[in-house]
Amino acid sequence: MEERYLEDFAPGQIFRSDRLTVTPEAIIAYAREYDPQPFHLDDAAARGTLFGGLAASGWHTASLTMKLLVGSEFRPVGGIIGGGMEELAWPRPVRPGDELRLEIEVLEVRLSQSKPRQGVLRARCTTLNQRDEVVQVIVPKLVVPRRG
Repeated sequence: MEERYLEDFAPGQIFRSDRLTVTPEAIIAYAREYDPQPFHLDDAAARGTLFGGLAASGWHTASLTMKLLVGSEFRPVGGIIGGGMEELAWPRPVRPGDELRLEIEVLEVRLSQSKPRQGVLRARCTTLNQRDEVVQVIVPKLVVPRRG
């Protein structure tokens, strides 16, 4: 896939990712390491919580979103370099067996005031499950090199 410079992006562009399936083993392994709460570690324990069953950590969802983003057709030159986050929301949990995909909408492209060789791109990255339900929305500001 072709990498893109700042000039190759425009507000309104939509990019998409492939899909990935979330396994219960992956949910539990991530939780053991980074978010060891009962609703992320054990389905039986999770049934008695507001989740009503095993649910991936929001941070796991964010990590999966990053994997989808890096592998998508979006591809800025030099990689995906964050310059901050304006929004992060998890409107519904990710469950074992969910098949996730990502839609990236370019919201704004602007030149850097202080660094003429780069600019800032704002995008809405929406992670959806197999039922097209939104499981995460992030709006990062990304640093993207300019051409030449």
